[in-house]
Parts: sequence; C-alpha cells; structure tokens
Amino acid sequence: MDAIEEKPKRNVKPLRVASRSRASEASEVRLGPGDDAAVLSDQFEGDYRPSPNAQPTVPSVEIPGRELAASGEMNIPPTEPSHPENRIRVSSEHVDFLLRLAEALNNTLDLQTLMLRVAELVRAVVDYRIFAILLINDRTQELWMRFQVGHAPEIERMRVKLGRGVVGQAAQLRTSILVDDVRHLPHYISANPAVRSELAVPLIVKNRVIGVIDLESEQLAAFTQDQRRLLELVASRMAVAIENARLYTRLSRQAQTLTVLSEISREFTAILDLDTLLQRIGVLLKRVVDFQMFTVLLWSESRQQFVHRLSTRFGERVNRDRNAVMGQGIFGIAAEQKEPILVGDVRKDARYLGDNTAPGERGADTREVRSMLAVPLMYKERVVGVMALEHTRVNYYNEDHQRTLTTLAGQIAIAISNARLYERIFEEEQRMERDLQMAREVQMRLLPPPPKPLPHAEFAARFLPARSIGGDVYDFIQYGDNCVAIAVGDVSGKAAPAALYAALVSGILRSLAAQHLPPAAMLAALNDQLQERKLDSQYVTMLFAVWNDDAGTLSLANAGSVQPMLVSCEGDRMRARVIEAEGFPLGLFPNAEYEEFTISTRPGDLLVFFSDGIVDAENKNEEMFGTERLSEVLETLTQPDAEAAVEAVLDAVAKFQDGKDHFDDETLVVLRVL
Repeated sequence: MDAIEEKPKRNVKPLRVASRSRASEASEVRLGPGDDAAVLSDQFEGDYRPSPNAQPTVPSVEIPGRELAASGEMNIPPTEPSHPENRIRVSSEHVDFLLRLAEALNNTLDLQTLMLRVAELVRAVVDYRIFAILLINDRTQELWMRFQVGHAPEIERMRVKLGRGVVGQAAQLRTSILVDDVRHLPHYISANPAVRSELAVPLIVKNRVIGVIDLESEQLAAFTQDQRRLLELVASRMAVAIENARLYTRLSRQAQTLTVLSEISREFTAILDLDTLLQRIGVLLKRVVDFQMFTVLLWSESRQQFVHRLSTRFGERVNRDRNAVMGQGIFGIAAEQKEPILVGDVRKDARYLGDNTAPGERGADTREVRSMLAVPLMYKERVVGVMALEHTRVNYYNEDHQRTLTTLAGQIAIAISNARLYERIFEEEQRMERDLQMAREVQMRLLPPPPKPLPHAEFAARFLPARSIGGDVYDFIQYGDNCVAIAVGDVSGKAAPAALYAALVSGILRSLAAQHLPPAAMLAALNDQLQERKLDSQYVTMLFAVWNDDAGTLSLANAGSVQPMLVSCEGDRMRARVIEAEGFPLGLFPNAEYEEFTISTRPGDLLVFFSDGIVDAENKNEEMFGTERLSEVLETLTQPDAEAAVEAVLDAVAKFQDGKDHFDDETLVVLRVL
C-alpha cells in the first residue's frame, strides 16, 4: 500500500508526537505511551519481532468475500511471507489514520455506524475490493456476516463454522492469515473467480474471539505483511469498540424491554376486550422483537386443545387453521414442557406442523417460515395459551429474543386471563340480562289489569320495579257478585329472589281466593301456607281488602304493610288520613292472627294503597318523600278519577327524586268511590 514504505535497515530515531499537526510533519515516528496507537512502538520500530503467542501463517479455505468454505479443514505447510522485509517506517499518514481510527471508535456506540467508519478508514490505507466483518454466534459457534462491502447479497446469509475456510481458521487459530493466491489452496471453492488474495484478522477481546475482519482483492499478493500488522492493530482496537457497542445495544434493548413491560402493565390492565388486547400485544412486541408472523393460541377447556385466536402476517391480520393439541407440534410441546422453544430452521425440525395439516404432516407454509420462537403463556402455574413469532430468515431469533419474550409472557398471560374472565362475565351478564328481561315480561303479565268499573267504584294501579324485576305484588280478585278483593304486598329483598317469592305468594293467594275468605282469615291462611314453605329470611308484608260495591264498604286487614290512606271531601277541600291497621308480616310466625276493619265510604272518596317505595323515595339530599308529601299531593286533587290520582302521585315522586335512581319498588293502587 502506498502509505507504507519499505527501506533498508537503519537505526530510527524515535520522535514522540505532541500534537496531530506536528505528527503530520514527521516522516518517521513512534507513538508514545498513552497514545491510542501505542502498540506501534513495539511493532513498527526497528526489526519486526512477532509476539510470543503469534501463530504461523496457515492458508486455508475462504468463505466470506464471495468465496465458499470447503467441507473440511486444510493442512497446508506455512509459506514464507511474500514480503520478507520486516523493517518498516511509519509515515505521517499512518499516524493520521490511527488518530482518526481512535476518534471513530470513541465517538459512536452504534455498531453499524462504527463498522461503516472503520471500513472507510481502512480503505484509505489498504486497497481492497471486498471488505467484511463477521461476528461469532455464541449459540451456534458460527461466523455470520454483520457488515460487508462488495459482497453479493446471497453471501450475507452464509454461516461459517469455526475452523472452516480462511475466516474460520483465523478465528479458531486466533491469528491473522494472509493468502497471496487463493487458487493454490486445495478445496477452495470460489464464488467469485476474480478473487485472488485474502487477508483475515481475528477480533479478540479479553482472550475471547468475537469475530473476524476479512479483506479480499482481485490482485495477486495484494496485501503486505505491513498491512497485515496494521490491520491487526485495527482489529485489537475495533474488537473492544464492537464489544462496547454490543453491550450498549444489549443494555438499550433491555431498557426498551422494561419500557414496553411498563407500558404493558399500564395499558393491558385497561384493555378488557380480548381481540383488542391481542392486537395491542402484537404492536408492543414489534418494538422489542422484530417478527413477520405473529400467532396466539388460547387453551379451551371444552375442546381440550389450543384454539387459534389471532394471527398477523407482515402486519395484516389473517385467518389460519392452526389449532394445536397438547404435546403435539411446537405449540403443543412448548405448552406441555412449559418451556420456550427456539427453532433456527423449521424445515429441519420434525416438531414443526404447518397450517391446515394434521399432526405429523408438514405444512405448506414451510416454504415461507424459517425460524420460529414459541413461548407458553402461564398464569398461576397453568398454561393459558401459546404465543409464537416467525420469520422467513434462518436462525433469526436468538437467546436474547427468547429471554425478552419470556419476560413479557408472564404479564401477557395475566392480561389475557383478565380479559377472558371479563369476557366470560360479560357473556354471563348478557345471558342474565336476557333472563331478567324475560322474567320482567312474565312478572308484568302476572300482574292483572285493573277490573272494569263497578256501579259505585273504579280502580287504577301501577307498578314500577327498582330493577328489571321487583318484589312488589298486587292483585284484583273477583269475590262474588259486586265484590272485589284487593291485595298489595311487598316481599323482602329485591330483584330475582324477591320476584320469585312474590310469584309464590301470588300463586298461594289465588289458590285460597276461591274460598272467599274475609281479609283477616285470608291473611291467616296465607301465613300458614308460607310456614309450610318457609324460607330463611324471606317474608312478605301484605294488605288485603274486600270492596263491597252494593254496601259501599271496605273490609281490610294488614300484615305489616304500609297503612293505607282515605281521602275524603270535607267541605270545599280534600282531606287525607291514615287508616290505622297493623299486623305481623306473613311467613315469620306460625299461628298468627290478624285484626279486620270495615270502613264506610261516600261518593268521591279515594282509598289509596301503596308500598313503602312511595313514601321512602329519596332525593339527592337523601330526604324521604314521606307520608306528609303524599297527603299534600292527594289533598290538592279536585274530583280526580282513579287513574289521574295514580299519575299525580307518581309524577310528584319522580319530580322529588330529581333523577336519583329508585332503590325500592314502587306500587300504587287507587279505588275511587263513585
């Protein structure tokens, strides 16, 4: 190379460089201690002396640089260097190169940028046609091309085992190898017939080989021993820089993984829709582990297999028939063993089952998928599913990807379990809502319409459940000629249990009605029937009355219900008063007896029966509607009919509540004397 001059042996007076400008003026230099290229003081001053650990130059088969490795190692006797002169002089251009190299290595931690700068700097002092940096895969112990200039694209996918080819032997022997004419090497398979010479230098850090720098040229003996030693110096510095860059990349990836994990913890707890959750998982995973295909299978207890739930291919959601049986295929085996499975090439793995295939058959998509990483999703020591990433490149995924995905799998499994639990709860709620809606319709049909007006009375009734269905009950029963029985009850509790108990009470009441018992006897008989069907903590309050239309009288008995009201016209105004009738609730005590009252009425009187949901209704200030407000509403009515009275009371209650939810059922029955 032009920058290195070979001159007769003579004593060289060392010159310590104080600055870059002074170094550029010197023709012969030796870098002093502390300078970035201090090793030159031993290698480039006076006679060249190889280090005690130096190995003989052993030509061998070359793979990178468009030359493929032979299947076996080559045993070729060492050859004499093509340039026996070991005495060199270091020019100012070399010093400038070393300073720029140190600057390039110290100013970046990005591996791709680092390699690009080194390639550009080396070209300035070593004329090469093809340049490559190969790194060792710790898992497979193979060299793979991390950076290249001048290679064909297909060469980048090649893998070189240690000891095979020039670069493989350079890595295994831990020494640089210079070949002046590759055509003289047996078993040398040329991918580029124009290549003639090659120089491979190992990258060593802390006594560990991490890769090889490889240069090739189309000229014979294109590289000198001086260039070889210069490249060894470059390699020693670059190996440290590469290791630092890889460490920085690893730490950055770990930091990014922790960031994604934090986002997963924050976002996934708020996503309860399973499909939305799985889509989001794919988006977040893409930020830490690149993939082309993403698949999630979830365990189905009913089907006893893993059922396909989501697949994306190159960012687009696709439908795939890819269910898996426990212990079969990569999905099933990963789930059974509860361990991740990393496959470098699915074509060589008998466990791989493609799409639309039965167990044991190879899938049609093997022509696309090459590498695969499957991780079980475990929650509380139970496998809830399996997640897999796939790529079209061979050996694409490594242990770092596996550790990252395994770390995220636990949080993903929790999020999926929560989403599936919510999904089941939602489905159960939907089913229950449908059942409640049907129960509401049935309950409404069980409540009879008001009877047709009698010669001296008309009736109106309304029931408003606090929930879909309620525990209030009312009934009108024909009690002989011109007589109507009125029942208004309130079952303890709310919603479905109360509604079922109310249906039971209504059925018993109807069965006893055929006996035309007076109110007190009816309540006693009803209490005895409920005692035979006693349920813990269940009871019902009830007001039972019989209207005699011919006599204009009302006979009633009360079993713990709200006392009814009589609204009569006194002079020019209406006056409401409580009918003081009391008694024990039904279903609590055996052999209960009830007191019966008979009230005579006049035309225009209102008899109002209501449940406690009317007077106990609350507004936003937690004030109750109360009996006084009910009396005020009834006393302001002017010769109303029964329906108008019902509407007036319910409107007043609703206005008082002012939008606050009803906490109890509201039942109102009005009898107007004509």
